[in-house]
Amino acid sequence: MSWGKLLQPDLVLGDTILGLTPEILDRHQLRGLVLDVDDTLVPLNVIELPEALTTRIAELRQQAQIWLVSNNISESRIGAIAESLEVPYITFAVKPFRRNLRKAVAAMNLPPERVAMVGDRLFTDVLAGNRLGMFTILVEPTIAPGEVARHSKMRAFEVWFSQTLGASLTQQK
Repeated sequence: MSWGKLLQPDLVLGDTILGLTPEILDRHQLRGLVLDVDDTLVPLNVIELPEALTTRIAELRQQAQIWLVSNNISESRIGAIAESLEVPYITFAVKPFRRNLRKAVAAMNLPPERVAMVGDRLFTDVLAGNRLGMFTILVEPTIAPGEVARHSKMRAFEVWFSQTLGASLTQQK
């Protein structure tokens, strides 16, 4: 598989995780979700979840199993977020390696193509999900105002590099 295909999300949401709806899950026949945490669910170092996010995750849990799989090594932070959402989690996942994604998918007892890897990063989330044969969803990052400049430079590089390799990153619904 070419690098362009490995970096090509199946769905470019064009919105934060809050734009992921039960209708989208139905349309793509998804029964499981593996969610990145940092900048996908909440800004880096944030533990408190906005009410809109907890409500959306509760809606999605009505029709899909959900796991958090994060590269973050903070067991206490990721654990607290997972506990507040009432979902299982894995820390220090080392994405784009597949091992920990495979564990989450296996625990759901679903085929990888029925599980979406949802994240804000092409080089970790999308690459890892595609390498495992999952449905991949690229979301816009949820970032703190002071972090916009730092994050946008890295994301801009990932987008540019992925497009150079042939990925199309136009918004889809």
